[in-house]
Amino acid sequence: MSGVAMLSLGVATGIFLVAASALRAYAMQGQLWMILTSLALYAAGNLVMVRVMRDSGMAVAISVSAVLQLALATLVAVVFFAERPTGLQWGGIALGAVAVAMILWPTGRAG
Repeated sequence: MSGVAMLSLGVATGIFLVAASALRAYAMQGQLWMILTSLALYAAGNLVMVRVMRDSGMAVAISVSAVLQLALATLVAVVFFAERPTGLQWGGIALGAVAVAMILWPTGRAG
């Protein structure tokens, strides 16, 4: 994955985290503007992901994005919303981190 793709992935992930936080706030408070903001942010994040998919392909881009969002959204949920995953759930998150490392592991070019 190129440096530009990694930067784009970071931007998209940040946008997705803010969108997820806005959606969680909507679930707690029910204010319409929060869900509209969340929807707009998810759309913006997906537009940024187009750049990552062009560079890395859909399989790698979506896989890495999904697992990063899983791990970072859990961190946001624990820190800001006082959620507490179980030990088994933490184990699943750790496996996700291993999955990202395996997907992004440098390999030689095929033939």
